[in-house]
Amino acid sequence: MTEPAWLSQVKWSDEGLVPAIAQDAKSGRVLMLAWMNAESLALSLAEGRAVYWSRSRGRLWRKGEESGHIQRLQEVRLDCDGDALLLQVEQVGGIACHTGRESCFFSPLREAGFVPVDPVLKAAQEIYGQAGSAKPGSGVE
Repeated sequence: MTEPAWLSQVKWSDEGLVPAIAQDAKSGRVLMLAWMNAESLALSLAEGRAVYWSRSRGRLWRKGEESGHIQRLQEVRLDCDGDALLLQVEQVGGIACHTGRESCFFSPLREAGFVPVDPVLKAAQEIYGQAGSAKPGSGVE
């Protein structure tokens, strides 16, 4: 199968990845950062939902496959350098972070350091069971 020509416009890393920022299409809030390869980008467009490459799992990862919090794809943009993607999405359930928060960016820098300020909308244990207590990067979405 021949790859679409537009895939060659993306400057993939040596590992064949590109960072992808998920942004809420309505509010503009940045929800999360993940990684995509050519296959995950093509699948995202074909399926109309965000599909990422999980570096910790070493496989494709459909956002929400465990939590149900899928991201319906509205638009994909390539940055000026061609080395980052912006995905405008509809975040189903309003939760993008595996901690049960709206966004993965919930800790602004304060004098005391990075301090969590956004509320947990649903406990990770309720979303994932025991695996919900896992640390970021452990493969729990």
